[in-house]
Amino acid sequence: MKHKIALLLVTALPALAQAGAETPTEARIHTLIEPRMGVNIKVDGVSKTPYAGLYEVRTNGDVFYTDENARYLFVGKVVDTGTYQDLTRARADQLATIRFRDLPLENAIKTVRGDGKRVMAVFEDPNCPYCRKLHQTLKDIDNVTIYTFLLDILSNDSAVKSRDIWCAADRAQAWQAWIEDSKPAPAAPAGCTAPHEQVLALGKQLHVIGTPTVYFADGTRTGNAFDLRALEGRLTAALKPHSDAGAH
Repeated sequence: MKHKIALLLVTALPALAQAGAETPTEARIHTLIEPRMGVNIKVDGVSKTPYAGLYEVRTNGDVFYTDENARYLFVGKVVDTGTYQDLTRARADQLATIRFRDLPLENAIKTVRGDGKRVMAVFEDPNCPYCRKLHQTLKDIDNVTIYTFLLDILSNDSAVKSRDIWCAADRAQAWQAWIEDSKPAPAAPAGCTAPHEQVLALGKQLHVIGTPTVYFADGTRTGNAFDLRALEGRLTAALKPHSDAGAH
């Protein structure tokens, strides 16, 4: 199915409620749209959006849109033409909140700066140009612990580069040298393995479909962490007490 980009003039990220009881209209759309989504595809929920009379359809971590008769399915992005924010990606990130403590951090490269009090986990591919952009921002971030999951999805040699980095004497240093300065790590010694399959499985479980994807201590995530002030704010805010982050 070809992806279309819907450019809708809206003013802010829609204040859609988290998955809850559907209204009668939403329940009717749910019943109609599910068998039309394809074999073995389960619709997790339907919610009315504040734009263009569309209804949000949530399935397996993805967000689609339909009309009130479930006749048409809109596949692609809703973009705020005022800010050019990808509202569909932001909504998917909102729905993808996790319990940070459940992440298998033993499969990540650990980098500590300053007191390391603030924490973040990042899914990255060694061939990801946007990951390099993220690290230009991270250079100015202090007092943080960064857990890097090497998610090899972009190129045939991604897994080789990741293994070399993982098997280096100092993984954190090897990763920094590669992602910031394009200095390759020495070839991994025979018998050394990296958690390639485990991270791929984790990415699939969390519906991580692009790199970089960042998770904060409160379980929220974003695919857009390039602004220094915004990233600092998210890191600090995530340390504040929260009632049940990532419970769903």
